[in-house]
Amino acid sequence: MTGPGALLVVGDVVTDVVAIHPEPLAPATDTTARIRTLPGGAGANAACWAARTGTAEVRLLTRVGVESARWHERALVDAGVRPRLVIDSQEPTGTVVALVGKDAERTFLTDSGASLRLCPADWAPSLLDGAAHLHLSGYLFFADSSRELAMVALRAARTRGVPVSVDPASAGFLAALGPQRFLDSVAGAGVLLPNEDEARLLAGLPEPTGVARAAAALSRRVPLVVVTRGAAGALIAEDGRITAEVEAEPAEAVDTTGAGDAFTGGFLAARLEGADPPEAARAGCRAAALAVTRVGGRP
Repeated sequence: MTGPGALLVVGDVVTDVVAIHPEPLAPATDTTARIRTLPGGAGANAACWAARTGTAEVRLLTRVGVESARWHERALVDAGVRPRLVIDSQEPTGTVVALVGKDAERTFLTDSGASLRLCPADWAPSLLDGAAHLHLSGYLFFADSSRELAMVALRAARTRGVPVSVDPASAGFLAALGPQRFLDSVAGAGVLLPNEDEARLLAGLPEPTGVARAAAALSRRVPLVVVTRGAAGALIAEDGRITAEVEAEPAEAVDTTGAGDAFTGGFLAARLEGADPPEAARAGCRAAALAVTRVGGRP
């Protein structure tokens, strides 16, 4: 295989229903909104952004419902991703309702559906053939079946010398699972990509604590920690200390849905092409800046 080797993403595909409402929600009556139904999912979004911004082959292992499998497969193929979709006959594809306010910030209502029914039987060692990196969406770790699959994939990658990254995905779900349980499950990963809230939670530090302290603490457990900070850019910690701060790219935000996924995709694509962590973080910031200028989480 020519090029830098493939990126394998294991994660979620969902159907996003994005509702942009310039005015505050009006309880018990109507609120005018612009509503779009779009393909999404943290794992799938990251894969699509990696395919857009890099030259490596990008693969995705995920599980979807029968009702939308063809639609999602076509969207992924059109984005340059090679999908391996496990069709679930019992549960529909996951659905996320994203409520986006005037400030472009979003609130999610999440029904994970088929995506968290991934299981070890869905794994095949051949998925790692020619792979240079494995990325695991953190959503996998929030259900027993998909967490077991994620740990099988992580162990397989480590056995074959393939580096692994994890995006913690959701502070709310992390709190419900338990930070220590999550960290134990991702032991052996080389890169952790939390946002500020997730970093503080995983480090066990209170809200007012500086995120730099949280990043440094986490990098004693995972060698490279890259904390996304929205308009403040990104913070890089390695082996217990902060090694770089990267500024965000300026952008006029319309919808922040998927900005973190875009950062992850841009970051991983750059790393596969040989970029050091600060260079890769800058590539991630460029992707995130583009992502927030459009509705939905995909390129």
